Amino acid sequence: MKATLKKLAELTSSQLIGDENFEISGVNTLEDATSLQASFLANPRYLELMKKSKAGVICLDNTIQIESDKNYLISENPSLAFQKIVQFFLSSENQFSGFNRVNQNAAIHPTAKIKETVTVLPNATIDKNVIILDNTFIGANVYIGPNCQIGKDCIIHSNVTIREGSIINNRVILQPGAVIGSCGFGYLPEKDGSYKKLDQMGNVIIEDDVEIGANTCIDRARFKHTIIKKGTKIDNLVQIAHNVEIGEHTAIAAQSGIAGSAKIGSHVIMGGQVGVTGHIEIENKTMLATRSGVSKNLKTGKYRGSPAIPIEEYNRQYVAFKNLEKTLKRLEEKINKLESNVKNHSDL
Repeated sequence: MKATLKKLAELTSSQLIGDENFEISGVNTLEDATSLQASFLANPRYLELMKKSKAGVICLDNTIQIESDKNYLISENPSLAFQKIVQFFLSSENQFSGFNRVNQNAAIHPTAKIKETVTVLPNATIDKNVIILDNTFIGANVYIGPNCQIGKDCIIHSNVTIREGSIINNRVILQPGAVIGSCGFGYLPEKDGSYKKLDQMGNVIIEDDVEIGANTCIDRARFKHTIIKKGTKIDNLVQIAHNVEIGEHTAIAAQSGIAGSAKIGSHVIMGGQVGVTGHIEIENKTMLATRSGVSKNLKTGKYRGSPAIPIEEYNRQYVAFKNLEKTLKRLEEKINKLESNVKNHSDL
C-alpha cells in the first residue's frame, strides 16, 4: 500500500514541504530508510544522520534547518506524527486480517460466550463460562481459565496464560508469554521447617487501554483483587505480586518488581529494575530512577538509589563520594608533610 505525501500531511496535521504527489510505502530509521519510506528526527543529536538519510520524507519540528532537495512533514511533535504514519501502514497490513473466526484446532468449552467478530488462532484453550467481546484477538497457544471476562478490541498474543476469574477490560494488549492471575507467593512455615501453600482466592482486574509486556507476571490477590488501572503500561519481565494496586497511566520499565499489597499511584514512572517492598504507598506522579529500591512510603517527587532518596540528595551524595578520593589524597599529603616536619625537627 502506498500513500502520497499530501495524504500523510493530512493524516498527521503536518505542514508539507516538498512534492505532495510523492508516494511512500513504508517506514524505517533515518539510517536505513529508502526513498520509498518515511522516517523522523526527534533528537538533534541525529542531525547528521538526517542529512545523509535517503528517506522519502522526514518528520521533524520547525527548529531544524531543512535542505531544499528533500521532503519534510513539519509539526510540533514529529514522534507523534511518525507514529500516526506507522499505524497507517500497520493497519493496511493487518496481520490478523483474513482470520476473524475460531480456528478448528482451538479448544473451547461449550459454556464459553464468544462474539462472532472474535479471532481465535490454533491451539488456544478457552475454559468454561469465559466471556470474550467484539473484535478481540486470541493468539495461538493462549490459555484462558474458567470464569474469565475479556472486553472489546483486546489483543492477546501467543502463549499468554489468563488464569481463572481474571477480568480484562477493553483495548488491552497482552504481549507473548504474559501470565495473568498466577498464584501469589504466600506460604506458612511449618514446625518441621517446611512450607504450607496459602490458597489465593482473589483475582486480577485489568482496566481499559493497559498494555502488559512479554513474560510479565501479575499475581492474583489472596482474597480480593490485584488491580491495574486504565492506561497503565508495563514492560517485559515485570513481577507484580498479590493484592497490588497500580493507578492510572503509570509506566513501569523492565525487570521491576512490586511486592504484595503495595499501592502505586497514577502517572508514576518507574525505571528498569526498580524494587518496591510490600504494604507501602507511592503517591501520584512520583518518578523512580533505574534500580531504585523503595522500602517506605513515598510522597510525590523524584527519587533514586537504594534505599530510594530524593534525587537532589542522591546527586549531592554522589558528587561528595566522587570528591572523596581527592579529599583523602589532600589529607594524606598534609599528614605526610606534617610527619616529615616532625622528623626533621626531632633530627635537630
